[in-house]
Amino acid sequence: MSSTPGKLSRRQFAGRVGAAVGAVLVAPEIMRSVADARQPRGAESAIQLNANENPYGPSEKAREAMTRSQAVAARYPDAYESLMVEEIAKLHGVQPANVVLGCGSGEILRMADMAFLTAGKNVVVAEPTFEAVLQYARVARGEGIKVPQTADYRHDLPAMAAACNANTALVYLCNPNNPTGTIVSRDEMAAFIAAAPKSAVLLIDEAYHHFVEDPKYASAFDWIGKAPNVVVVRTFSKIFGMAGMRLGYAVGSRENISAMRAHATSSNSNAAVLEAALASLADPTHVPRYKKMMNDTRRWLCAELNKDGRRYIPSETNFVMIDVGGDVRPVIDAFRKKNILVGRKFPSMPNWLRISIGTLKEMDLFVAGLREIVPYAAARAA
Repeated sequence: MSSTPGKLSRRQFAGRVGAAVGAVLVAPEIMRSVADARQPRGAESAIQLNANENPYGPSEKAREAMTRSQAVAARYPDAYESLMVEEIAKLHGVQPANVVLGCGSGEILRMADMAFLTAGKNVVVAEPTFEAVLQYARVARGEGIKVPQTADYRHDLPAMAAACNANTALVYLCNPNNPTGTIVSRDEMAAFIAAAPKSAVLLIDEAYHHFVEDPKYASAFDWIGKAPNVVVVRTFSKIFGMAGMRLGYAVGSRENISAMRAHATSSNSNAAVLEAALASLADPTHVPRYKKMMNDTRRWLCAELNKDGRRYIPSETNFVMIDVGGDVRPVIDAFRKKNILVGRKFPSMPNWLRISIGTLKEMDLFVAGLREIVPYAAARAA
């Protein structure tokens, strides 16, 4: 076991298991939400367009690295964790103390809630956005403050800044946003960081960063080292194709990352994903290749939607929200009967279907199904 500052010993980890179990019991909705998002039994045979994954999976170099990892499968991955942290630090021009790893970005979001939220404190989020931060906030006894999105389905950053108060400990921004696929611009982000309270941690989730093409967008990494309250979250689940392997990370000030690391589980990554992630970062062709493949397919899908006169939200991600003209639940069920899995219902956008970008063949089958289930004349009339 390494002596990395802030990491739990196995004895300390064992002592926290009871608390972790209690947290799940306090908020069973977390488990229900996770179950809803997972693939149902037998999904391997279905077209899976429901979880914003990379349908092509990891690169060949990453797969080869996973195979090599079998040689060290009997050993704890501490040395590989340290190497991963060092490589991420180099990538972003920070020190290893500014980086924390997580079992997917989901664990990173949980760490942030546990580190910064307590009873009487609140977290400000857009509505809708990725729900995990609000779910874990309930476990931490924090209050969630939801701020409706703008008319063009983006974060209303001035309203979010205004919603902050003396009890705001955390503000969560998903940029690009899940489920809308929209971004906030560099100028909007700069104004928000200046307006938000310095006492609140600004947690910027960039899970879909690699798909963005809009030149007005800027990663929040531009503010690392300039705004001490900014923490940026990334994942290997999306463009790197390793959603099933579980690896995410956060970068921020030494103080904030140390506070989050105190809530990390021991050995929260595995040798296979660490080897694969290192191989992916070392491959300069990976991101541009998969970005082009998936964005080109998204453009094809949008062109087909335009042919039908359908309403959709322009996206900078590997998913698109489509207005089906009525309650989305029957549409989801109808697609399931066709062995096509599509996104879940979002309560604040009940008529919108989120569709992940699959292969071109999968998207062709989806469009054919959409034209049968929701004929475009009916969608246009709605």
